[in-house]
Amino acid sequence: MPLGALVRLPLALARAALEALRGRLGALCWSLAPLSLSLALPGWTRVSGPSPAAPERPRQEREWDEPPPTPTSVNYHFTRQCNYKCGFCFHTAKTSFVLPLEEAKRGLEMLKEAGMEKINFSGGEPFLQDRGEFVGQLVRFCKQDLKLPSVSIVSNGSLIRERWFKKYGEYLDILAISCDSFDENVNVLIGRGQGKKNHVENLHKLRQWCREYAVAFKINSVINRFNVEEDMNEQIKALNPVRWKVFQCLLIEGENTGEEALREAEKFVISDEDFEQFLDRHKDVSCLVPESNQKMRDSYLILDEYMRFLNCRNGRKEPSKSILDVGVEAAIKFSGFDENMFLKRGGKYVWSKADMKLDW
Repeated sequence: MPLGALVRLPLALARAALEALRGRLGALCWSLAPLSLSLALPGWTRVSGPSPAAPERPRQEREWDEPPPTPTSVNYHFTRQCNYKCGFCFHTAKTSFVLPLEEAKRGLEMLKEAGMEKINFSGGEPFLQDRGEFVGQLVRFCKQDLKLPSVSIVSNGSLIRERWFKKYGEYLDILAISCDSFDENVNVLIGRGQGKKNHVENLHKLRQWCREYAVAFKINSVINRFNVEEDMNEQIKALNPVRWKVFQCLLIEGENTGEEALREAEKFVISDEDFEQFLDRHKDVSCLVPESNQKMRDSYLILDEYMRFLNCRNGRKEPSKSILDVGVEAAIKFSGFDENMFLKRGGKYVWSKADMKLDW
């Protein structure tokens, strides 16, 4: 071999190695973030709060040759900040980080390409960011640009104004409002009290706006020690939501229980038997959708504020890498998502308002 070729060969090998390393730089920066080296990734703006913890791989890690699940329905908790202090909250304000709007849109487009049909925006309280403009623009993007069959929001309802419905209501399929009691004193005990504002009165106002602006109305209730004896039959039937999601109070290590938790939810916990008695008392409510702890742990695809899938199978939230860094297929393998349980609990239903037979 000529001398010149012998000289060029190691240089070519070196260039190839550098190119391979360059492709992994984003992931490397992410993994070093906990060391506080202040490495910034292009296009990212950190509002405040600590860098994300280095992902711990779940014990139930999927085999790499197993096909990943399809992200048919995704819950995107884009903010952890909230104006309420619900004592059992299992997605608490541990950071104030929110992705820049364009980065959030990029991630949503990736999810759509991977098979997403329904997106649910949650928090924290989604209407805190830019007075609802942030979530409004995401809702419009998902319905108008991505043409998703279903776009929904879960909110405590305290910050929603009629002008938001006027601007964004046509793009929203379902608005779910959290209401755990129709007794205002109980709401205060739980942490849903906000000064002179009445949570139940506001619920009825939001119900009316949903009728006027053709948005399907849903109610979410967490059953706990303070409301487990309550009879909600009359009030739920009067509000007539399309779905009444009834959750059993759930403990998540590091969120509402344990040394690093911002809440102490142990006093809210009820037994499986107590939960079943509550369900039995409301069995005649046709829109009732019960969700026990067993169903909840691994049948939801949850994205956190960094767009990392959260695996809750071990009773704590174990994050994957961000889909923005490694893609949806690589990240979802560590989500702990049980597609069969998702279907078994009725996770897929008539969720586009265009297909609902509703009397607006």
